[in-house]
Order: sequence, then C-alpha cells, then structure tokens
Amino acid sequence: QAQLVESGGGSVQSGGSLRLSCAASGYTSGIDCMGWFRQAPGKEREGVAAIDSDGRTRYADFVKGRFTISRDNAGNTLYLQMNSLKHEDTAMYYCAASKYWCGGTLPSEYIMHFWGKGTPVTISS
Repeated sequence: QAQLVESGGGSVQSGGSLRLSCAASGYTSGIDCMGWFRQAPGKEREGVAAIDSDGRTRYADFVKGRFTISRDNAGNTLYLQMNSLKHEDTAMYYCAASKYWCGGTLPSEYIMHFWGKGTPVTISS
C-alpha cells in the first residue's frame, strides 16, 4: 500500500496562486501514474491533471495554461502549481496514484489505486 498526503491548500483571492504538494510513502516503487482530482460541493469528482513516471503530462481543458503538474525525480512527491485561480476552482483537491500508465488522455479516477484525504482550496471572487 502507498500512502498519499496532500498539503498546500488554502484560501486566496481570484487571480492568485497556490502550490499543492502530495507526499507518497510506503509502496511507491510500483507507482506509475499520479494525478490530481477535485470535487466541488454538490458536484462529482473530476480529473485535473496527471503525470506518468516518464514525465508525460495531461490536463483538463479547464486548467490548461493555468495549472502545471510535476513530480520529483524519485517520483515520491507530486506537485500542482495553480496560477490565475478562479472562483470555480474552489474544491477539495485529491492526490491519487496508480500502478498503471496514465493512458493517452486524462485518466479516469477508476484506474487510481491510492488516494489522499484531500486538501481544500477556496478562491474568493
């Protein structure tokens, strides 16, 4: 089992920036795809961005050009740099990891094997 712990969430004004981090521990050698998902109140969870162990990235259209996903060389820490934040970015953000390759597009939450508990992001307009 891998354990994922998110940090970096908070409250900022529209147009501001936040950087989320996700520290992975435990069974990390078998992890390939890592990603960020989010869930706003009353809405379903949706994929935000993902990255393979080889560094290939994928983004949801609604964050392209504003968010950047990255991971350290050891692959144990995942990041999400969020710029030009909008009110609609308000959500609980979850880190997730999979033993599988992300795939050709943004991966479904159903391929993820491990999940963090989330970090809240609130954007005031």
